[in-house]
Amino acid sequence: MDIADLLTPDRIVLDAKLRDKAHLISESARLCGALVPGATAGPVEAALMAREQLGSTGLGDGFALPHARIDGLRDYASLFLRLARPIDFAAVDGQPVDLAFVLLIPFDTTIPQVSVLAAIARRMRDTTVATGLRTARTPAQVFDLLTGVTKS
Repeated sequence: MDIADLLTPDRIVLDAKLRDKAHLISESARLCGALVPGATAGPVEAALMAREQLGSTGLGDGFALPHARIDGLRDYASLFLRLARPIDFAAVDGQPVDLAFVLLIPFDTTIPQVSVLAAIARRMRDTTVATGLRTARTPAQVFDLLTGVTKS
C-alpha cells in the first residue's frame, strides 16, 4: 500500500499549535472525525489513547506514528500534522516530536497493518524527506514528499 492510498492533501495540517500529546491525539481525532468517512471523533480519540497507553508511538527523530484500529472504518486512512513547536511524546529517543502521521486502521482488512506502518516509518526515516517536511510551505508540497511524487 502506498501513502497516497492513505492520505489526501486536505488531511495535512501545517504548524498545528498543540500543547502536548493528549492535545495532539484529541485534535487528530477531531480532524479525522470531520475528514475521514466512517471515523467519529470520540471513538477515534479513545482508540488512539488506548494504543498510546500500551507504549508510546514516538519513534524518534522528532516523529510519531499514532495508530489504532477503528470500528466501522472501511479503509485505511491517515492524517499528517507538522507541529508549530515540538512537544514531549515519550519517544523512544527521548526527543520531542514535531511531525506526526496518524494512521486509522480498519478491523476488517486483508492488508497487514505492520506492512503499512513499516512503509510510513521508512519514508519518515529518510532524512531528506524529514527535512523537506519541516520546511515545506504547503500541504501539496508535504503530500508530494510523503508520496514520493517529484515535480519536473
